[in-house]
This record gives sequence, structure tokens and C-alpha cells, in this order.
Amino acid sequence: MAKRPGANPPSAPKRLIGYARVSTDDEGHDAQMDELRAAGCERIFQEHGSGASRARPVLTRLLGNLTAGDVLVVVQLDRLGHSVSHLLQVIEDLETRGVHFRSIRDRIDTSTPQGMVSLQVFGAVARLERALIAERTKAGIKAAKARGNLPGNPGLRERRPEAIKAVSKAREKLYLDELISSAQSWLPIVRQLRPQHSWDNVARVLNRRGHDWTVERLRRAVHRMVREKLAEPELIARSPRRAPEDRLMKVVAAIAIADPRLSLRDIAAQLDQMGERPARGGRKWQPSSVRHLLDEAHRFGLIRH
Repeated sequence: MAKRPGANPPSAPKRLIGYARVSTDDEGHDAQMDELRAAGCERIFQEHGSGASRARPVLTRLLGNLTAGDVLVVVQLDRLGHSVSHLLQVIEDLETRGVHFRSIRDRIDTSTPQGMVSLQVFGAVARLERALIAERTKAGIKAAKARGNLPGNPGLRERRPEAIKAVSKAREKLYLDELISSAQSWLPIVRQLRPQHSWDNVARVLNRRGHDWTVERLRRAVHRMVREKLAEPELIARSPRRAPEDRLMKVVAAIAIADPRLSLRDIAAQLDQMGERPARGGRKWQPSSVRHLLDEAHRFGLIRH
């Protein structure tokens, strides 16, 4: 298939984007801002919140807006992650999107080979952290049983309304915290596709990229982010009917996969011979219409570049 124009655009210049987090209004705020400016950050996002909290709406929006070639800069590692596991998850998600990470005081830069070695060390530490937590949990349960204590919440066992309400509230908070901490890995894709594409198609794209969403779970997650003002209301607007074009996209993808040497005009001629009607009207297929459907097929992972 003929190479489409614009397939390999020139790389954009790097943008240094800073992120500063402080627990109080006077906790090292000016020092962080000065160091980030000195590092060359053209824009700095500021967050006020505890290091232990997963709820960081400013960081969530920032991570969603970063694009390939950008560099996220912090003064030191504890400004970004609330645990080693969370820090590693954020950095790995950035790397998969072509975004680099730099910590000034820790002398870490993932755009260098030394920085990637540091990332591997983070992974080993994160695995150790998870193993230690699991070991302490098992030891605590065993000790409680030895003392004759039943595991779990006594209020729940007795079906006390206040205990049930407290657990429900805690679960909702945990759910929101998990959405916020993982949003950078899926919300940018949702923003790219909604509401032009159906929830079913968006879930399909995410799952082709390694996620595990059902349509209902994805819809619920986006609605919750919108309700918390962490995502744009237009994401949950009704999507237009796209069934005919979706089917044609799959047909065009199948033709291109069967014979990658075909040009856009060759595919258009084959569609005419098959009696397929153009989705945008007219009697004959045009190369521009074929290119549009091929672009969609690439976006949905039906065709690999």
C-alpha cells in the first residue's frame, strides 16, 4: 500500500513542564518554583495537598495534557509519588507515551541510559515494597487469630447501619483515588475519542493497548471523573450514530491487511467492485475517503504501522 503523506512528521521540540506540590502554603513553595524555573521549565503546575493522598487533580490534568517529547520535571521524587509503586506507575505510563521524567535533586532523567537503569531499580524496590506489605498483613491476621480475634469489621458482622455506611463511604473514596491515580494511562485516550466514538469503540481501543475495561465500567469511571470536575462534561455527551462507517472501516482494514501493496486508489476501486457505497455519499469511492477510514483503523489498532 502506498505510503500516506504525513506518516512521519518531524519531531517537536522538547517542552520542560514543571510540577510542584506543597502540603501547606509556606512549605518550600518558593524554593521549588525557583529550582523548576532555573531548570528551564516553560510552565509550572502547582498542587497543594498531602503526600499520602492519592487525590491530586492538578497532577491528573497535567499528566493527561503531556504529549510525546515533553519532559515532566520535579524538584525531587517525593513531590510526584505517594509511594514507590505509584511513582513507578506514573513514570512507566509516561514512558509508554514518549514523555520523559526528570528529578532535579535526585539526578534522574529517563531520557538517558542511566535514567532507565534507575527506573529498573525503582521496579525492584516496588516489588519489595509490595512483598513486605503482604507479609506484614499475613502476620497481623495470624497474630489476631492466635489472640482469638475474628478478622474483619465487627460492625459489619452485626450489620450495624453506621458501620455499613462508613464502609460504603470508604469504598467510594478508594474507588475515586484509584481512578485519579490511574487516569493518566486511560483518560487522554478517552479525551481523544469521546464523544465522536461510542463507549464500545473507546473500550476496544483501550483494551487493545493493554487495559481491561468493560463498557459499563468505563462509562461509570468517566461519569465519576466528570462529576468530580476532573474531566470535561462533553466526554459523556451522546455519540453520533456511526455504525455504517464503523463497518466500512473494518472492510477497508481487511483489504489493506490482505494486500499491503495496494494504493488508496486501488482500495477505492476494489470497494467500488464490491458494491460498497461511500459513507459520505456519492457513487464512487475517492482516495481521501479511503485514507480517512485507514486513519480510523490505525487509531483503533486494526492495522499496525
